[in-house]
Amino acid sequence: MRRPSPGRRRPGTYHHPETTGAHDVTDSPQQPEPNTSAALRPEVDCVVVGGGPVGLLTAIFLGQAGLRVDVVERWPDRYPLPRACTIDHESLRILQAAGLMDTHAELFEPSQGERGGYEFRNGEGELLQAIDWNRPAESGWANTNGFYQPDLEAALEGLAVATPGVEVHRGWTLQSFTQDQEGVSSLVARTEHPDQTAELRSRWLIGADGANSAVRSRLGIDVGDSGFQADWLVVDYRPLEEEDWSAFVMQYCDPEQPATAVNSGPGRRRFEFMRRADMTVEELGMDSTAWHLMAPWGVTPENAELERHAVYTFRGRWAHSWREGNVFLAGDAAHLMPPFLGQGLCSGLRDARALTWRLAMVHQGSGTPDVLDTYGPERAGHVREIIDEAVAAGRVICELDLVRAAARDVEMKKRLREPDAAAQEPPHPRLGEPSLTVPSDGADGRLAPQGQVRLDDRLGLFDDIVGGGWQLISRTGDPAALLSDDDLTWFEELGGAVADLSGEGPAQDSRGDYERWFTEHGCEAFLARPDFYVFAAGEHADIPHFVSQLRRKLQPAAQED
Repeated sequence: MRRPSPGRRRPGTYHHPETTGAHDVTDSPQQPEPNTSAALRPEVDCVVVGGGPVGLLTAIFLGQAGLRVDVVERWPDRYPLPRACTIDHESLRILQAAGLMDTHAELFEPSQGERGGYEFRNGEGELLQAIDWNRPAESGWANTNGFYQPDLEAALEGLAVATPGVEVHRGWTLQSFTQDQEGVSSLVARTEHPDQTAELRSRWLIGADGANSAVRSRLGIDVGDSGFQADWLVVDYRPLEEEDWSAFVMQYCDPEQPATAVNSGPGRRRFEFMRRADMTVEELGMDSTAWHLMAPWGVTPENAELERHAVYTFRGRWAHSWREGNVFLAGDAAHLMPPFLGQGLCSGLRDARALTWRLAMVHQGSGTPDVLDTYGPERAGHVREIIDEAVAAGRVICELDLVRAAARDVEMKKRLREPDAAAQEPPHPRLGEPSLTVPSDGADGRLAPQGQVRLDDRLGLFDDIVGGGWQLISRTGDPAALLSDDDLTWFEELGGAVADLSGEGPAQDSRGDYERWFTEHGCEAFLARPDFYVFAAGEHADIPHFVSQLRRKLQPAAQED
């Protein structure tokens, strides 16, 4: 492990995010250009406000489901610098579902390191806590990964503009919108020429327009606040020589200068430094300050290339409502969290998947509009747990009082010495309530697995080999054998995949991934949703009940007839 000498620290400086220092930014891979000049279509199925990762992924999923989607983004060009830098296994499975991982898996660098890849250390470098970010993950991908956001956004935008029905319009700003029972009427204007306007009509509008969401503001939705707030300097750099770190993420819980060191994707690293009261805006705004703060770790202009430095205010906030009529919120428009668990972007990608499969079903007529009612409650309950844990981690890391910090260290080291102490796992929240699930002894609303399977001569992840979307899987026998012809036909028309992983069926649980999950949850079969959360789980004999309950929840009127 590399750690600084506490006596070598120097005071930092402070500057606003609007005046970031950026240096030697590498161009992202070439991608198809978005539609920035052609006229917007006057009528589409959905308008997505915001062309960041969440908005683009939302448009991709909707376009793949057959919807006409216009993405309206106020900035004419993609932001060329990194913001988020970690992404988890569930998010990579979501990107896999969009078709991105086949050609862009190299964008992500898995977590490695001793003691689980995520370490908390005090000012003397002593280990206080470890989180197991290297554990085998449920989704078939590495639990935690570093990435360079401009490259991911370029890949997403390329996929979006290549998706039939999707258009990305950069340089347009949402001015206003009104809605009625049938849809939403929006007024947009060119960002650089506000007198040039266009009117759009859509069945739905999605606000994926960031923390200062214009959509949320115009809806008048209140925001809850955790009470946590801290300014941190974020410094991204490219090492020019190999560096040796014992963990993927290092949290230095040093009251003299709290700091974070993290892998931020192939060939890149990031430092984060908490602003102390003796730091001024002018001081922190100088490039030299970033070098001063990194110097104790041996990072200098001779062995590293500074990409940017910017100050962010880390907060924990959430929208009290995620939907008003035909207008929805997603991503940072709906929630903000400190970055200490690397879950900000991941939560936004979950939003995109959770909302789009519902909208697609309503659009296609396979689900009633009632399925949209659970989007907000499910996602809000899930993300609030992550926000709470991220804030709790932040309070540990950001402690500046020497006496309290010393007491914290004693308690954390004591817990670490306990015989049964082990690396803590990252959070595994359940969906919030009410949810579109069936009570299943605690397995419902939990993340379903994706394992490696063999089918004939093909070996790979289940979603690629057997099928994504709705999944009905048993470790005891063939689920199809228990279903009526009507239920089986309905499920298959829904896009459902059915698999017998007992060893007797054509698909084989090649690594035992599913067997471990079934054993852990005490069940024999599950039905999972397109966002990979368990709709129902239980005994093999319960499978007909799973499907009948799903039909009742998606199309209640048809089941009553």
